[in-house]
Amino acid sequence: MTTPLADATAPACVICHRTLWVEEQHRYACRPCTLRISGDLAAIPNLYAQLPTVLAPGSGNGGPAVSGSRTAPLPLRLEPLSLSARGGVVTVLQTWLADWHEALAYRHPRWQGGLQEQCEQVVARLQLLLPWAAEEHPAMKEFADEVRDLRGACERQITGEPRARRIHVTCPCGRTLAITVDTLGRECGCGQRYARGELFDLPLADRRQVAA
Repeated sequence: MTTPLADATAPACVICHRTLWVEEQHRYACRPCTLRISGDLAAIPNLYAQLPTVLAPGSGNGGPAVSGSRTAPLPLRLEPLSLSARGGVVTVLQTWLADWHEALAYRHPRWQGGLQEQCEQVVARLQLLLPWAAEEHPAMKEFADEVRDLRGACERQITGEPRARRIHVTCPCGRTLAITVDTLGRECGCGQRYARGELFDLPLADRRQVAA
């Protein structure tokens, strides 16, 4: 049976687009989504610590080293290197924390130790401020998406799991929405909001629509 569409006028979670309960309507993110963000954050320090183990060619999802190649392999795999180096995972999280501190009129956060220590510090601080952000920060969806992407990127480098395959579904307005099995919710350009279950009740898009 098709799930009824969410009321587009009712307050909804900015992440999963589920209509918020009365006691949640002062929040940007519902409590289940806030818990998911917390879980993604909690996983990052351990994943980050494993990235140096998959820097060698042929490790992680880099595939086996190829013998008989005419050119020497790169000394390091670029994907895990870019995630583990300055400008990667730690810097992205630090930028978010600096933004939150600015919104709260706190002094700029300070970092101590190497990148692994800084990763643990910034995650702990983001976890501490997460309840505030879920209620007060308008960019919660962007934060949730970025944290989830960072976790997924690290996991793929370590385990070799491929990125989730995208499928396309059609809104009754005619627009095509790209989703994956990990999509929690989506808002169509027409303004209609879909929670996860509602998205998967939509019909698959015709291939000609996707190509267009």
